[in-house]
Amino acid sequence: MPRGQRSSWRSRTAIWVPPSKPSASPSSLKVNDAVTGVALLALAAVLLWHIQGFPEMPGQKFGPAWFPGLIAIGLGVCGARLVYAGARRRGPWMTLPEWAHGGRPLAAVASVLGGLGFYITAADTLGFHFTALLLMALWTRLMGASWRIVVPVAVLAPIVIHLAFYKLLRIPLPWGLLERFAF
Repeated sequence: MPRGQRSSWRSRTAIWVPPSKPSASPSSLKVNDAVTGVALLALAAVLLWHIQGFPEMPGQKFGPAWFPGLIAIGLGVCGARLVYAGARRRGPWMTLPEWAHGGRPLAAVASVLGGLGFYITAADTLGFHFTALLLMALWTRLMGASWRIVVPVAVLAPIVIHLAFYKLLRIPLPWGLLERFAF
């Protein structure tokens, strides 16, 4: 059989045959290993810095910082290895998929970040219900839903989320303008 062709037995029995050459798929996000490694190194450094304040346990060989310290060392070793591998490969830092080059994906990311900022600043004043209603309406509409879908989702989602937090998890959410009606 000529080289490059698969036998009929293999093609009939194989669930997945790996490609002969890795291809750069335009439909997936590619991040250089060095970028991921730097993020892991930063996380390890923050963790090591944070555990310095953990108290010592009298009479104990290992204190509360021992296990998080081991995790931080492991993260640091893995991060250094990824930085080394990424630096040797010398590829681009990040390759975005084709669909991310339009205006709509950027608007979606901006709306999520802006919505989080809006929630942080407005939730205490407006309350969770009104803030979530506005954000759900905006996000559902940005996803291309019709107003027939946007209105029920924007009204019902905050109520369901509130009940889940307030009744099941017993975590109070800010009432804001509805505080005088709170039960």
